[in-house]
Amino acid sequence: MDADEVRERLRAVQDPALGDDVVSLGLVNSVDVDGDVASVSLALGAPYSPAESAVADEVREVLGEAGLDAELSARIPGASREGDILPGVKNIVAVASGKGGVGKSTVATNVAAGLAGLGARVGLFDADVYGPNIPRMVGAEEPPQATADETIVPPERYGMKVMSMAFLVGEDDPVIWRGPMVHKVLTQLWEDVEWGELDYMVVDLPPGTGDTQLTMLQTVPLTGAAIVTTPQQVALEDARRGLEMFARHDTPVLGVAENMATFRCPDCGSEHDIFGSGGGRAFADEHEMPFLGSVPLDPQVRERGDGGRPVVLDEDSETGDAFRVMTENVANNVGTLRRREVAGR
Repeated sequence: MDADEVRERLRAVQDPALGDDVVSLGLVNSVDVDGDVASVSLALGAPYSPAESAVADEVREVLGEAGLDAELSARIPGASREGDILPGVKNIVAVASGKGGVGKSTVATNVAAGLAGLGARVGLFDADVYGPNIPRMVGAEEPPQATADETIVPPERYGMKVMSMAFLVGEDDPVIWRGPMVHKVLTQLWEDVEWGELDYMVVDLPPGTGDTQLTMLQTVPLTGAAIVTTPQQVALEDARRGLEMFARHDTPVLGVAENMATFRCPDCGSEHDIFGSGGGRAFADEHEMPFLGSVPLDPQVRERGDGGRPVVLDEDSETGDAFRVMTENVANNVGTLRRREVAGR
């Protein structure tokens, strides 16, 4: 069997998100056949995404039915960014909110830890310079280390490389900076930290639409953004402003994450919609965006955050399950965006 015959067989593999087969979509970069081994390079851009893993499994199955062993690799054509900021990072995901207090940092931390739990190489960057909380939420007590070349080696927690402004200022010191200083420090951290090769970098942005967001949008090649809101109407109104900010800078939105949804009474088991119900999904539907999932208002989230262990790591937790679903949706949507770029759809 030659490469052309392999390609013809691969037409049986569908991409459910894009609605066509992988060959017609241009997602097969190359095929090389050596005896009973077929080496296939696929244009898959979201490592450990369940959806892309399923595509790869189907490729193996189709080739196996033809008596071939599949050796698969993944590469997005033209994705190399040598010379750019963060050239070794495949996907940069910003987690944003229009207002504070909706649990944005909690979502960023749990999504990052969830991606690492899937097996991905992950960096978690706390860009909330005025209120950096990520080190506490992941229990990162050791500060970054400086090298002889004046670069910074970030600490690692739960399989994530972690960097935060909290490492660079005193525990109780307020950060009172104007926009140019914010821009300078953030740019230095992106350039001077030894992030290495990462599948995903999750960036926890400060709330609102200020200097940090502008710096990020103008200097970093964002893959996409996740917008965090509660079901409450006030939070949704501010989420619209965040959505408009990304639209003005042509940054794709991966979807809407709803936090602090239903509260279940631990004593009687009754459920209460303290911040309303269904607001996040309705917001996503209104703006024709994916809904990443809903996380309940659960004291366990606060306990794990204060204790330095993201709740997504708790395998027997319903709230952990909700964050795992959200994580998988983020990864799947990153993959859809990257494959759509290749397919031109």
